[in-house]
Amino acid sequence: MPKVKANGIELEYESIGDPKNPTILLVMGLGAQLTLWPDDLFAGLAARGFRVVRFDNRDVGLSSDFESWGTADLPTAVMKVMSGQKVEAPYTLSDMAKDAVGLLDALGVDKAHVVGASMGGMIAQIVAGKHSERTRSLVSIMSTTGRPGLPPGKPEAMQALVQRPPAASDREALVQFSMKLRRTIGSPAYQESDADLRRLVLRNIERRYFPSGVGRQYLAILASGHRVDLLKTVTKPTLVIHGADDPLVHVEGGRDTAKLVAGAELEIYPGMGHDLPAALVPAHVDRIARFCARF
Repeated sequence: MPKVKANGIELEYESIGDPKNPTILLVMGLGAQLTLWPDDLFAGLAARGFRVVRFDNRDVGLSSDFESWGTADLPTAVMKVMSGQKVEAPYTLSDMAKDAVGLLDALGVDKAHVVGASMGGMIAQIVAGKHSERTRSLVSIMSTTGRPGLPPGKPEAMQALVQRPPAASDREALVQFSMKLRRTIGSPAYQESDADLRRLVLRNIERRYFPSGVGRQYLAILASGHRVDLLKTVTKPTLVIHGADDPLVHVEGGRDTAKLVAGAELEIYPGMGHDLPAALVPAHVDRIARFCARF
């Protein structure tokens, strides 16, 4: 896959579909490489008449990392957030939104349908709010506004997200750890088989295992605050997709997003958790493609 210079860093990306077609830019979430976008969703959207681009955010996968900044002290950062203090971070979600716009620049794309999942949904919201001229439409998946007071994720899901992973040298322990994490936050009604789940986590571990980047991305979320006021300014067509049974980002985060953006459409899937299960990919492809084709 190719790299481009964007916003002063290098971004690894993959593109499929005719470059003359309208572009859908897929933005992944916390610690998630571009390969977490299901291949069938990636190809399915292209088959519906779009050029589809997915990429590694900064500090994950094969894009530029910020290892020289050091390891994120997340417990201290959380305490600062709770006491109203400023959190120091090497970058913010707004910087990551500029990365996405920089990728569009490098690819010669004037405007794109910006589709983000989880933290990627937060980044996509910022692109739509701060870079409206580059946005055709916004699709925010299993994300949130960050509004203080929204229901939190389930304790077991939140704990699984911050639990210290095993050493990279113990490959099997790492595979089992990653599978358990995905089982904990995944869709209760659409669980993947052990074989499929193992194949998924191995693909990503072998591509690049980089836990320190996850910590810095989490720090970016904490340092960026909520997007309540920004979302009120979004004028681009918006679709919000969320799982009714998301244990990590409560469905109220999706409802709040749809409430703040004037005219936003809301699609809630029963049995869906905090993932993109294979069984729901055809429905997601159809819903997103039909929505984006209107604008």
